[in-house]
Amino acid sequence: MSELSLSTRTSLPNRLVRLYAGLMLYGAGIGLQIESHLGNDPWDVFHQGLSVRFGLSIGTWIIIVGAAAMLLWIPLRQKPGIGTLSNVVFLGLFADATIWLAPTPDSLAVRWAYLLFAVVAIAAATALYIGAGLGPGPRDGIMTGLVRLGLSIRLARTLIEVTVLAAGWLLGGTVGVGTLVFAVAIGPLTQFFMPRLRFSGAQAQEQTQEQARE
Repeated sequence: MSELSLSTRTSLPNRLVRLYAGLMLYGAGIGLQIESHLGNDPWDVFHQGLSVRFGLSIGTWIIIVGAAAMLLWIPLRQKPGIGTLSNVVFLGLFADATIWLAPTPDSLAVRWAYLLFAVVAIAAATALYIGAGLGPGPRDGIMTGLVRLGLSIRLARTLIEVTVLAAGWLLGGTVGVGTLVFAVAIGPLTQFFMPRLRFSGAQAQEQTQEQARE
């Protein structure tokens, strides 16, 4: 049985379980990486910077930025799915809940444990989210739209992430070794989890390119 036929036959409840498990795990990963104070991924540098400069929680800014990103879908002719809308609403809530619940680590060893667990969790969450097949994340839809306008995936993603990283750093977001660890590890780890969540390498790559996700 092909992975595509498997995805087609998978029941909606099963896909929704994957979706919300992925969002919960992703939000937990975001919260723990932020709490590690070792450096965030580019988008969360931006979200944290907005929180530092303008107030409101990081999770609230994740929701606001996600909703704003969807507005950019209109000229890019992107169509949201259930997963897209759920991403906008729930990812920030799960991130804020983790930041609120997780003890602030005192030792460097615990901070590194937070960081490493966060990166692994985000990679697994990405595989679950993509596996649900219910729509790309709002930020990833911008990249997919730019690709449809003629940019390569690598160029589109680089332009977006460099822009939000620089803006977030200027606003006061945390850039550090964790940012580098995330950049280096997230791709291989996501690829590792894809087949273990019943996605072949070829299908994982196709889904990632189509939906664009840690």
